Amino acid sequence: MRLVQTQWSHEIGCEARAQLTGNQGKRSSFVLYHPLVNRDSYNSIALAWDQARRTFGRERKYFDTFLADIPAPASFLDLGCGTGRPIAAHLLSLGHRVTGVDQAEQLLALARERFPEGRWIEARLEEYVPTERYAGVICWDALFHLPREVHEAVLARAAGCLEPGGRLALTVGGSEHPAFTDTMFGETFFYDSHPPERVVEILSAQGFEMLVAEFIDPPTSGRDKGRFAIVATKP
Repeated sequence: MRLVQTQWSHEIGCEARAQLTGNQGKRSSFVLYHPLVNRDSYNSIALAWDQARRTFGRERKYFDTFLADIPAPASFLDLGCGTGRPIAAHLLSLGHRVTGVDQAEQLLALARERFPEGRWIEARLEEYVPTERYAGVICWDALFHLPREVHEAVLARAAGCLEPGGRLALTVGGSEHPAFTDTMFGETFFYDSHPPERVVEILSAQGFEMLVAEFIDPPTSGRDKGRFAIVATKP
């Protein structure tokens, strides 16, 4: 498998995962992207990550908006589902159907064991093509693990599999910054993202209307480059 050199001019900001551990990590504005770096790292920290993501924090309000007025049972696609906690677990508890996609087999093993009623697919997000229609698509703390060059295509496939009036729940980075690597639970992860205003432009061009577009964590002058939440609908 090849390594791809990247030296991009925008940022991911979503340090939320790294902030859970308090790791300080190291970043570079010139990094090597390997398609499976994050897969291997998440496999290595599967149990620790599962414990860190047991419940919702401030994210819950975004999913209340995302799910408002969608009666159960409805079908949802969770891109970058991890172990299924807390997002898929919440959807399943409400009587919805969930298809989760992730490339880390150890995370999926926990999801399958804990939530056998869900459908769990091992695949890379930049390659996965949905084959069904969904009331909503979730890509929460996942898109920024891919090079920004593929983000628009991933979002276009998400838009294409939505039912009329379907919704999208998404997080992206919160500022302009080159792609970088950082550490969490002692493992290295790759991050990259368009800034929020560019993501909103992309989604608007794809026919989405924003219901929520705001910072969860505003960028600071220090290590935290921000985390931005979007809930959108596609009429």
